[in-house]
Amino acid sequence: MPSLIDIRRRIRSVKNTQQITRALKMVSAAKLRRAQNRVIAARPYAQSLRELLENVAAAAAGDPDLAGSPLLANREEKRVQLILMTSDTGRAGAFNSTLTRGAEKFYEEHQGEQELIAVGRKGRDYFRRRLRPIAGEYIGVLGKATHADAAGIARETIRRFRDGEIDSVYLIYNEFKSVMTQKLTMIKVLPVELPEKKETRDYIFEQPPLEMLERLLPRYIETTIFRGMLETTAAEHAARMTAMDAATKNAGDVIDHLTLTMNRARQAAITKEIIEVVSGSAALD
Repeated sequence: MPSLIDIRRRIRSVKNTQQITRALKMVSAAKLRRAQNRVIAARPYAQSLRELLENVAAAAAGDPDLAGSPLLANREEKRVQLILMTSDTGRAGAFNSTLTRGAEKFYEEHQGEQELIAVGRKGRDYFRRRLRPIAGEYIGVLGKATHADAAGIARETIRRFRDGEIDSVYLIYNEFKSVMTQKLTMIKVLPVELPEKKETRDYIFEQPPLEMLERLLPRYIETTIFRGMLETTAAEHAARMTAMDAATKNAGDVIDHLTLTMNRARQAAITKEIIEVVSGSAALD
């Protein structure tokens, strides 16, 4: 059995760890509220933009030049690009491992030349160790994600797709559902798959629908990437808060177990001393 000094030292160590995990939980809870508000505010805009894209696509459906739009061009997927969004730090439970497993599964299902755009340090480090080709990396942008960051990623991706350097682009991120639930989501970003219009309405367009569509498609891609960044940030803080809460509770259980062990060891030591005193006294008699 360990000595009382060793047990007390370990109890102090676990208590210090518990203080850290409790503090990380509180920090993540505060950041989660801000991130959740940003996600909730961004979702209606993304939905409205998609509905607008439906309307314009339906109006431009009869235009013979629609098939020639560079962002709608379907090509054989010889060169596939994956945009993977992970966190920059750990201590978030299975948050990052779920994303990297999803990326590995994506690589298994898609043949041909593959490359990665890593948004977040954890995804970059994971695939760098496995010698996967990384075409670009964006580190430290998810914590304070802005539309300008998403626009920069979208512009470079669109340029490469138009130039024929890549044939398709996919996005993988964790969608925020609740504090306890994050959903692994994969979206095909390029070529853009135009949504089918569910209702038939008549619209009057000041510009030709095809011209409007050409202006909407880059904005739609930017918004898709930006929403993925916001969803990933909120999901990360939720996962970290849950993981740190579990770690705090586990530390409490360890402290209780060590305290019980310490009390038993101390009681055994006291009992031993009493027996020695009684035995010594009896020997003198």
